[in-house]
Amino acid sequence: MTTATTTTTATDAASGSVLLTLMKLRTFIALFAVIAFFSIFAPNFLSTANLILMSKHVALNAFLAMGMTFVIITGGIDLSVGSIVGLCGMVAGGLILNGIDLQFGYTIYFNVVEVCLITLAVGIVIGAVNGLLITKLNVAPFIATLGTLYVARGFALLSSGGQTFPNLVGKPELSTTGFAFLGSGRLLGLPVSIWILIVVALAAAYLARYTPIGRHIFAVGGNERAARMSGIRVNRVKMFVYMFSGFCAAIVGLVISSELMASHPATGNSFELNAIAAAVLGGTSMSGGRGTIGGTIIGAFVIGILSDGLVMMGISSFWQMVIKGIVIIVAVVVDQAQRRLQQQVTLMQLAKKG
Repeated sequence: MTTATTTTTATDAASGSVLLTLMKLRTFIALFAVIAFFSIFAPNFLSTANLILMSKHVALNAFLAMGMTFVIITGGIDLSVGSIVGLCGMVAGGLILNGIDLQFGYTIYFNVVEVCLITLAVGIVIGAVNGLLITKLNVAPFIATLGTLYVARGFALLSSGGQTFPNLVGKPELSTTGFAFLGSGRLLGLPVSIWILIVVALAAAYLARYTPIGRHIFAVGGNERAARMSGIRVNRVKMFVYMFSGFCAAIVGLVISSELMASHPATGNSFELNAIAAAVLGGTSMSGGRGTIGGTIIGAFVIGILSDGLVMMGISSFWQMVIKGIVIIVAVVVDQAQRRLQQQVTLMQLAKKG
């Protein structure tokens, strides 16, 4: 009887391990599935021009998803990233077109590099505000970032009275030209935004895996109380992840405004949903403590290809929202199932050794 029980336990453990491996590879499986599907049913899906266009769309989502990944790993959420995109785009557009009016007939204009640095600083500051609300005032992340979502969007609309900042070509005499390169330029055949994504992704992956702050991010998400008792400065870790999320959102605001050569206050509306979907689909656990930058990038590819493929097939935007919602729900359900299965497999392996 004991031998039969042991054999059954070993078989169950092996089966569970196989299923667990498939769950861990779900993002790769989903990526291959959407590529295969749209290659068959969407015309010109694999054309060079379309692949380059999709890569630019994926890059925008990937930036936001990387910041969201760190936030979710700590057990938080950032609903404000879409509004930060819109506000930062308006900041860049306003600086290029109008500069900063100091009254008395004086106006300061900045070159493109300075405009980009100021815009990135704005994104980081908004992220810091989120972090302070959460760490110092003990506001729940959902509520804190929901509030800054409305505040940032409101300031974006107020900055131009709800109007667009158009024609951001700048003026040579003011050294404000060259903004288009960020969104439309290419290096070695690839869009500049893709190169920026590669640099930021490598830096984020290195930070997560090889630095103390990266280990602290996972520790806080795994067990905040234990992390605090072990000497980790939890509040500083949370501040960092929200500031990084704001930084990534500012990059997206710059790239979109540069690509369109215009800034609109409604830019980035609902972008946070795609970012959350990409992070969760890439294996980031909504309960915190688990996630990878690599998985998030693949998740961003799945969401981006899904969005562009549905457009190419002529699917209604309303149905696209339904499908994305289903993707998020399925990703969370699979993640919870993976956690339960992981615990079961671990117990069965311990029973087998015993």
